[in-house]
Amino acid sequence: MKKIQIILLLALVSFSLSAQKKTTTSASIFFDASTSIDALPKATNKTVIAVIDTKTGVVQFEAYVRNFAFSNPTMQEHFNGKKWMDADEFPKITFKGNISDMGAVDFASDGSYKTDVEGMLNVKGIEQQIKVPGTISVNNGILSISTDFSIALDDYGISGIPVQAGKVSKTPKIKVIAELR
Repeated sequence: MKKIQIILLLALVSFSLSAQKKTTTSASIFFDASTSIDALPKATNKTVIAVIDTKTGVVQFEAYVRNFAFSNPTMQEHFNGKKWMDADEFPKITFKGNISDMGAVDFASDGSYKTDVEGMLNVKGIEQQIKVPGTISVNNGILSISTDFSIALDDYGISGIPVQAGKVSKTPKIKVIAELR
């Protein structure tokens, strides 16, 4: 009888710990490096892995570079190539950070909460500290998150003739949307 109680207790603790982490494998990142000269440098990745620990405020994202889809196949080839993202050597973009003000978000109550997330963005093996504004919405225990921000390509060693010629924005807009359960 004591073994059964211990097993039930361990199962309950394990369940409560896993309930603190909300995850998805279908978050989306929208990349927009379009300019007045060229409207095509846009891509979407809808297979992004995301995790939020509602207890600690840790936020993590992982996106495979090759999963960014462009409408122009040549542009996609260049994006994955050595001069840009070098997807063979650096297959993933990662982010690991924390919700800046955990007191601003009530994960137990339905609502929409504005907060910042600060952490390390790793692109092409180069890590940069970033702080981005975001919205976390809670609805029946499901978290929806969204953020809009820009990065400087130069900060991650990305440059080239299209950037200098103004065909690709030096500071592309990034939009992230995720629903975590």
